[in-house]
Amino acid sequence: MAAQVLGGIGVPISIALAPVLATEVSGTEALSGFASTASVVGTALLSLPLAALMTARGRRPGLVLAYLIGAFGAGLVVLATVVKSFPLLMLGMAAFGAASSANLQSRFAAADLAAPDRRARAISLVVWATTLGAVLGPNLSAPASRSFAGTPIPETAGPFVWAAAVFLLTGALVAVLLRPDPLLTARALAAPEEQARANRPLRAALAAVKASPRARLALLTVAVSHTTMVSIMVMTPVDLGHHGAGLELIGLVISGHIAGMFAFSPVMGWLADRVGRLSVIGLAAGLLAVATLLAGTAGASHGRSALGLFLLGLGWSAGMVSGSALLTDSVPQSARAAVQGLSDLTMNTAAAVGGALSGLVMAQAGYGWLNAIGAALLLPMAALALFTARRRPRQK
Repeated sequence: MAAQVLGGIGVPISIALAPVLATEVSGTEALSGFASTASVVGTALLSLPLAALMTARGRRPGLVLAYLIGAFGAGLVVLATVVKSFPLLMLGMAAFGAASSANLQSRFAAADLAAPDRRARAISLVVWATTLGAVLGPNLSAPASRSFAGTPIPETAGPFVWAAAVFLLTGALVAVLLRPDPLLTARALAAPEEQARANRPLRAALAAVKASPRARLALLTVAVSHTTMVSIMVMTPVDLGHHGAGLELIGLVISGHIAGMFAFSPVMGWLADRVGRLSVIGLAAGLLAVATLLAGTAGASHGRSALGLFLLGLGWSAGMVSGSALLTDSVPQSARAAVQGLSDLTMNTAAAVGGALSGLVMAQAGYGWLNAIGAALLLPMAALALFTARRRPRQK
C-alpha cells in the first residue's frame, strides 16, 4: 500500500503536462495527444514481459524493474524536452508507462497470499491506496515545475524529474521491504504439481483463460469496465466546455469521478467477498449503464454530468475489483502472474483504442452517442455474467 501511494503520486504529477510537452517539442497541437497515447501503449506492451519476469522470479524483481524503467522513461522525457526531439519524447513516454504497469500489477501482489474469502478486499485496499496519489499528484505539478525555474531544464519538464525520483524511491521500497516475495511464497505453499508447472511459458495464460469460463468473464469485465470509463471520461471535459463549464467546474467533476474510482474500492472488495464476484460484476454493469444514461443526456445540466461521472468511477471500481478477484480465483496458481499480465495488456489496449476513437465519435456524432456506445459495450459483459451465474448457481 505504501508503494502504491508513492507510485500513484509519480504518474499523475507529470502525466497532466504530457500534452503540453508534446506541443512544445513538436511545435504543433495536432500531436499533443500522442504523448498520453504513448504512455498507455507502453503500459500495455510492457505488461506481458513484466508478467513473464514475475512468473519466473517473483513479484519483487518485476515491480522493481518496472519502476526503474518508469524512472528511465521520465529521464528520457526530460532529455527530449531539452533537445527538442519528438521521437525521443515518445520513447520516454512509452517507458514511463512501465510505472503505470507496476501500479496495476500491485493489486495482484496483494492477492497472492490473501485467503480466498478476503482476496477481493486485499485487492481493493491497494486500489484504494491510489486515492492519495491521485489527489496529491496533480497538485504537486505546479511546485515541481517552479522548482526548476532558472535552470537548463524547462519548467514544464520539472514534474518528470520529480516523477523519476518518486519511482526510484518506490522501487527501493519494494526491493527492501517486499519480503518474503508474495508470489514465490504462494507458489511454495501450493500443491507439488502446481510448483512443477510454475515456469510454463506465457502461452499458458491463453490456455488457462480458454479453459475457464469464469476467467473469460473476469477478463471481459476488467477490459470493458476500463474501456467504457476511459472513453467517456476523456471526452467529458470537452462536452462540459461546450455547455459553458469553466475550468474550476470541470476540475470538480473530474475530482468526483476519481473519488468514485478509488475512494469506495474497499466497499466493492467487501461486497465481492461477502455476496460474490458475479453479483458485484452485475453491480458494475448497472452502475456503468446508469452513468452513461445520466452523462449522455445531461446537456447543460452540470450536476447531472457530475453525478454521471461519479457513478462512472464507481462502476469502474466495482468491475476492476470484482473482475481482478475472479480472475485470480479462476486460474491455477502457476499461471496467475501470466494471466494477470494478459489482463492488463487486454484492458490497456482496449482502453487505448477506445480513447483514440472517442474523439472521432464525439466529433461525428456527439457526446450522447459516445455514451450510448459505452452502454452497448456493457451488454456482452452483463450477458456473460448472467449466463455464468445460471450455469453454476451454487458458486458466488
